[in-house]
Amino acid sequence: MAIEKVREYFRQLGREQDILEFPVSSATVELAAQAVGTEPARIAKTLSFYEKEGDGCILVITAGDTKIDNSKFKHFFGFKAKMLSGEDVERLTGHAIGGVCPFANPDHVTVYLDDSMKRFQTVFPAAGSSNSAIELTCDELASYSHAKQWVDVCKAM
Repeated sequence: MAIEKVREYFRQLGREQDILEFPVSSATVELAAQAVGTEPARIAKTLSFYEKEGDGCILVITAGDTKIDNSKFKHFFGFKAKMLSGEDVERLTGHAIGGVCPFANPDHVTVYLDDSMKRFQTVFPAAGSSNSAIELTCDELASYSHAKQWVDVCKAM
């Protein structure tokens, strides 16, 4: 189970106790905001895309009130955004749909953080299951996710 991999990852960082698990689903931005008790924009949603070449994938972590701006994505990455198919999500990210997160991912996953989250003191990314999250500052998110860099590839919904 992916949440166990994430829990072990945060155990090594001394943050395992900070993982929040809910008795209800947090698989969507709206459900996660309700479970956490925050505004949807503070949910750090993980969007997964195919790489241009190879068998890896790109994760873009963004604020819950944004979506990919296709022209910005293409300008930055050099190719058109193509989200992972449902059958490829778990195989490529190591996490099931609803629990995809930027932690404890396979080596072929590259994480990028969208600037849209920088307006918040803390955000809530998933923690490997469809009913979990962890509250982190943007600096902690960047560090713990091993993000390659901050990007500007999203726009308001």
